[in-house]
Amino acid sequence: MANTNAADKKFQKELNAGITALVLLNTLHTTEKAMYGYQIASLVGEDQQGEPLIKQGTLYPVLHSLEDNGLLKSEVEPSITGPPRRYYTITEAGREALVRWTETWQQTRNFVDSMLTGDGHDKQS
Repeated sequence: MANTNAADKKFQKELNAGITALVLLNTLHTTEKAMYGYQIASLVGEDQQGEPLIKQGTLYPVLHSLEDNGLLKSEVEPSITGPPRRYYTITEAGREALVRWTETWQQTRNFVDSMLTGDGHDKQS
């Protein structure tokens, strides 16, 4: 069972990272304003148990990766209530990626749904 648990965690981590990247790009695109990590997580929301839908352990590495790839840019600004905050905005390259990734997500979702329901199997007589 240990291998299954490790495989499950790896699958979930990779799935979460991809979905989180898509959600973050879309959130920053639709809000059209610079936001810091906690604001983004709060805007995305919580599950029924009150847990954030995007956990900080996933959020910040994905934000950094998106910025490293030129899809987001950030600026650090002082905060009167604590340490300086890093505000993120989507770049033009990020908007273009959002369009492509949304299309890929929709195609992937449709394919996986059809395979899981059995509708995608070849039905030869």
